This record gives sequence, C-alpha cells and structure tokens, in this order.
Amino acid sequence: MAIYKLGSKGEEVRRIQQKLTELGLYQGPLDGDFGGGTNAAVIKFQKSKGLTGDGLVGQNTWSALFAEDIPKPDLFNQALIRKCLALTGTFETGKAAPECFCGLSGDFDGQGMSFGVLQWNFGQGSLQPLLHDMLTEHGPVMHEIFGPHFDAFQSALTSTSKDELLEFVRSVQHPVNHKVYEPWAGYAKALGRTAEFQEIQARHARQVYDRAVQMCQEYGLWSERAVALMFDICTQNGSINAVTRQRIQGEFKSLDQSQPKEALEQHKLEIVANRRAEVCNPRWVDDVRSRKLCIARGGGNVHGIAFDLEGQFGIGLRPF
Repeated sequence: MAIYKLGSKGEEVRRIQQKLTELGLYQGPLDGDFGGGTNAAVIKFQKSKGLTGDGLVGQNTWSALFAEDIPKPDLFNQALIRKCLALTGTFETGKAAPECFCGLSGDFDGQGMSFGVLQWNFGQGSLQPLLHDMLTEHGPVMHEIFGPHFDAFQSALTSTSKDELLEFVRSVQHPVNHKVYEPWAGYAKALGRTAEFQEIQARHARQVYDRAVQMCQEYGLWSERAVALMFDICTQNGSINAVTRQRIQGEFKSLDQSQPKEALEQHKLEIVANRRAEVCNPRWVDDVRSRKLCIARGGGNVHGIAFDLEGQFGIGLRPF
C-alpha cells in the first residue's frame, strides 16, 4: 500500500495538495512535490480529525481526505519494463511518473538537448529515432502539440544535417545556463505526457530491459526487484565488468543457501549494489551506492526523495 510523505512526488501528491488547499490548510503550489508546506498541512489536517499527526498519508489519512480507499497508482497496471523505466526515470529526473517521461535538459553536456525518461539526446543521435517514430506514427498528435511551430520543428528534425539540427536546438535555449526557452520547453513537456510518446520511449528502452533480464539470468536472480536493479545499472553505469562479476559470484557462494529464498535474493541484490558502486568514479560512489541499495532493499531515500518500490511502482520481491 502506498504511503505519501516528505520527499514523495507525483499525481497523488498533487491531489493531496489540492484537497488541503480546498480545506484552507495549504497555500503552496500544486506541484506534486511533498515538501515542508505539504507536510505541515497534512499534520494540521490529521490533528483536526483526531489522527496521529505524523505527516504520513496512508490509508487512514487518505480516507479522511477523500472518503475512499487509497488508490493504486496507474503504473501498477503496466508491464515491468514501464515500471523499471519509471523508477530509473525518477532517479534521473527527480520527478515521478508521468513527469519523469518529460525530463528535459539543454546543452550542458554538449549533446544539444536531452529528453525523456532515459535522457536520449541529439548529440549522440539517440533522440532522433524516437521523434521520427512519433512523427510517423502519431503525426496529428505532434501537430496539435507544436501548433504554429510544427513545420519548423519537423523541418529541423527531418531535412537538415546533424550539425544543423544541433544549431537549431541550441537556438531555442539560453547560451549560458542552457535552459530551454518557452514555448519549446512546454512543447516537450506536453509531448512527454502523451501515452503515445511514453509507449515509444518504452519500446526504445526494450534493448536495455532485455539486457537487464539477461543479466539476472546470468547471476541466478529471479525477482522483479533484480530486473529493476540491473536495468538501473545498465542505464546509469553501462554494465558490470568481469572482475566485479567474479567478486559478486564469489560472495554469492558464501551466503547461507538454506535461508528463505526472498532473504537470499535480497542479500544477493545488496552484494550487486555494493560491488557495482565501489568501482565507480570515487566522486559518485556514495550516490550510486544509495541509489542501488534503495532498489536492492525495496526502498529508501535518494536525493531527498522517499522511494517505496512496492507501494509507488509495483515492483516487488516476486518472480519476474
């Protein structure tokens, strides 16, 4: 069951904020970001209803707010690949689904512009195929989103060289801080929110997902959580090198094989998480470790965001 608290993000948090606003308890933005203002308003509401004032929106507080059972996020009805995409996308963008599918950044890394849940970009040529597919399969949707700028965008995408395309995308963002100008930033957000483009993103992530499944099989891992961990490794870190693999497999052999299979699986995932983090650039070891252990353990805090893999993403310690 989902519990919303400090650090939680997403549409459900926005609903909580909207209701608290209607009750005159919250005056902040309806941004789907469970921050201090939302927490204070929740506590005030809980106390007014005789509930424990802990700031946690679980079943009791949700029922008091909305007179209904706490809903399962729509993500629960999606395939595991979509859940893995949403989890890694939330790590990458700091935004929950569906906003993580709209992740947008400018030319800070020399790649022109990066977009989507896995930050495909123009510089490496990884973003163009997704946009071409969207134009081909859902042209009217693209036309409606880009409106008067559709022809210019289509021309830049389909009729120019890569250098000219990069010149175009750099022309619609600030030359120093690389913030994408409006209305282009808004167009990108609208595109990322469409079910059509989210499906295209999932399709283009299939190769990464299949590799993650293959790695689980190679390491004798069987759970959804294992696939999510390997998917995140493939996305953020590329792979696991041969030396690290030998260390991991050696530690697997030293584990008590008679313990419950769920406990054994989690211990294995923690070993993978720790060993993969250790071989990262020293600057990023702690960041990678916290992110990977969060997946291995089914939850935790990463970059100040609270994660509950089962409650938020429907990713559990069960066979994939």
